[in-house]
Amino acid sequence: MAADHASRRAALRAVLADRGLDALLVTNLLNIRYLTGFTGSNAALLVSTDDADESRTVVCTDGRYVTQIAEQVPDLRAVIARASADHLIASAGTHAAGWGFESHTVTVDEHARWSGLGSKVTLTAAPGLVEQLRAVKDEHEIGLLRAACTAADRALADLIAAGGLRPGRTEKEVGRDLESRMLDHGADGISFETIVAAGANSAIPHHRPTNAVLASGDFVKLDFGAQVGGYHSDMTRTYVLDKAADWQRELYDLVLRAQQAGREALAPGIECAAVDAAARSVIADAGYGELFLHGLGHGVGLEIHEAPGIGAAATGTLVAGATVTVEPGVYFSGRGGVRIEDTLVVREQAPELLTLTDKTLTVV
Repeated sequence: MAADHASRRAALRAVLADRGLDALLVTNLLNIRYLTGFTGSNAALLVSTDDADESRTVVCTDGRYVTQIAEQVPDLRAVIARASADHLIASAGTHAAGWGFESHTVTVDEHARWSGLGSKVTLTAAPGLVEQLRAVKDEHEIGLLRAACTAADRALADLIAAGGLRPGRTEKEVGRDLESRMLDHGADGISFETIVAAGANSAIPHHRPTNAVLASGDFVKLDFGAQVGGYHSDMTRTYVLDKAADWQRELYDLVLRAQQAGREALAPGIECAAVDAAARSVIADAGYGELFLHGLGHGVGLEIHEAPGIGAAATGTLVAGATVTVEPGVYFSGRGGVRIEDTLVVREQAPELLTLTDKTLTVV
């Protein structure tokens, strides 16, 4: 299944019409990729609102990408100019028009420069419009997310089977090993720097791997993801090396029950804050609410963190097609911590689980 970029632009036009905008100047490269398929490092896109035949919708890039723009965006008119956004504004014509622009990513200097180009265009801040559309994934996107999650699942299985998670290795060694295996299983790249946190380091939510040596009895927390076709997976699993103490088993069971409650709460129409509360209440009722230090989850797609956010202060409700993480954690500073995370698609009947690695407490 190919991405339907034209349908995405049509959906954006409906949003622009509701806002009373004549067009949207898109300068965020990920949003341009979402709307056109173009993956170059310099571009601007003008999506005209009343433009059913797309004769006035244009993409602009520089001379390095003449061939690439023709191959990746054959259905839109392309122009070549190094200062792409400047060119689209300056060549807008002499009639007045109201354009939205992505004010959440445009710098003050860029806006000042655009205002001095002498164009008749009136620029209006219109932040987050494309990101709102991106929050709901189509089946093409979900297919890429599924492939990314599969690459990560298989890499972790290989790591465990090969004895790669064992006392004597360093966090950095384990991280490099896992990242290499994701590439071996079809990933184009990694989603982010792999977190490997052993022993007391597992109590640090976003610990960066060091030369710390894994030891018998350690919790080892692995937070990692693969990237396929620009889409990211995200998964966390926590293991124990050689032998598990009673407190480790109890802590792991608590976080697993919270994670299950969060997963089961995912449904269209449910408030994002209520999903967080479903998991957080499990931990709070056990007396450890203050040790759950972050939100329950986030959207994942072209970015590793995108809309919607799932946290105690989150706003909005879930919709079918949103792809999100559910990742409760409890962290005992200086001792160790557990986080369990999956990537899931919100569906009408029940959420679709994309990260399939077993979550039963595993002693390796």
